[in-house]
Amino acid sequence: MLLIIEINLSIYLSSCLSAILSIYLSILSIYLSIYLSISIHPSIHPSIHPSIYLSIYLSIYLAIYLSIYLSIYLSIYLSIYLSIYLSIYLSIYLSIYLSILSIYLSIYLSIYLSIYLSIYLSIYLSIYLSIYLSIYLSIYLSIYLSIYLSIYIIYLSIYLSIYLSIYLSNLSIYLSIYLSIYHLYLSIYLSIYLSIYLSIDLSIYLSIYLSI
Repeated sequence: MLLIIEINLSIYLSSCLSAILSIYLSILSIYLSIYLSISIHPSIHPSIHPSIYLSIYLSIYLAIYLSIYLSIYLSIYLSIYLSIYLSIYLSIYLSIYLSILSIYLSIYLSIYLSIYLSIYLSIYLSIYLSIYLSIYLSIYLSIYLSIYLSIYIIYLSIYLSIYLSIYLSNLSIYLSIYLSIYHLYLSIYLSIYLSIYLSIDLSIYLSIYLSI
């Protein structure tokens, strides 16, 4: 792309310069021929003097020759010169310009993006997170709590049923053992007490009866 621009610019400049020089040289040759014809033969009218024909012929010949020669020469010279000059100049200029532009854009974008993203993200995240967390937590907590409470209630009912069954069975065993021991102790106590009481009572009763 850069080479095409350089070639087009060189062709344009060479054509412009060749056209300007050809016009200038043709005007200069016509002026010189008229001046010489008048100065050499002032008594003869310039329109019928042969030098005018020569001047016109030379002006046309020089204009055509110089325009063709200068256009070819200048196009070649300017294309080579401008290609080298513009390649070096544009490469240096573009490298400096692009480096400055990259530095400027990096600084600008870093500042702009940092400020913009910080504000945007803070607002967006605050709104999004508040809405999302409220919906998510409400749904999650409701489901989680319902599942957790149902599992906890089932677990507690199972635990209490097992615990109460074991406790009541142990209590029944303990009470049966306690009552059996208590009945045994009571029977032994009553038998001993009654035997002693009856023996004393009978002995007193018999002694009184025999004394009478």
